[in-house]
Amino acid sequence: MTDVDRQIARSTEYLDRTRERSKSLSARRRKRQGTEIITRLTRIGFALFAILMSAMVLGWFAPLGIGGAMLVMAALIAATLILAIFPLTPEVKPEALVQVPLKHLSLKTEQWLETQRPALPAPAQTLVDGIGVRLEGLAPQLATLNEAEPAAAEVRKLVGEQLPELLKGYARVPVALRGVERNGKTPDAQLADGLKVIDEQIAGMSAQLAEGDLNLLATRGRYLEIKYREDGLGG
Repeated sequence: MTDVDRQIARSTEYLDRTRERSKSLSARRRKRQGTEIITRLTRIGFALFAILMSAMVLGWFAPLGIGGAMLVMAALIAATLILAIFPLTPEVKPEALVQVPLKHLSLKTEQWLETQRPALPAPAQTLVDGIGVRLEGLAPQLATLNEAEPAAAEVRKLVGEQLPELLKGYARVPVALRGVERNGKTPDAQLADGLKVIDEQIAGMSAQLAEGDLNLLATRGRYLEIKYREDGLGG
């Protein structure tokens, strides 16, 4: 295989990984959007039902009249608009990521990244998408990781501190200067390089946590094999 063939193979592999990440990201976005729509409609339905029932109960004791009917109509419109516009969950603040329980850190960080994505250049958006996929894969591992473990501190530092600091540092650079070279690199390029490192580090952490789980599984398997063979239950 020539160097050109190897380069083509590497490029093809990278494009395949990028497509898979994009598919996964799009599917997750559609799922979140669908869940949010259903939740909003459910809340609006309950609110409208509660307002109408309250109006009916009040109407049994005293006629509402035109003025009362207008108030009920205004309450229905206001409830619909408020529940349709206001966010379902509080906005994620980057400063609060260091306080988030480890089992929720991946999801909260991914939600925050979604809010930052539109302000990033296209290459950085692709990298952020990839990090989002990495975080999704890391979430089940963090759910069972002890907060006191050294690995937990490393994950929290990388995902909860260094990643937000990188994006906040880029955001402080004036837009007009983001494409201007300084010390051989533009801020856009520095951001992309930093995101690549973080993506690689998250992948490495996930692999290390998986390796620990595999070692533990192998140890338990050997223990069971020895135990039951010694007990004469091995056949």
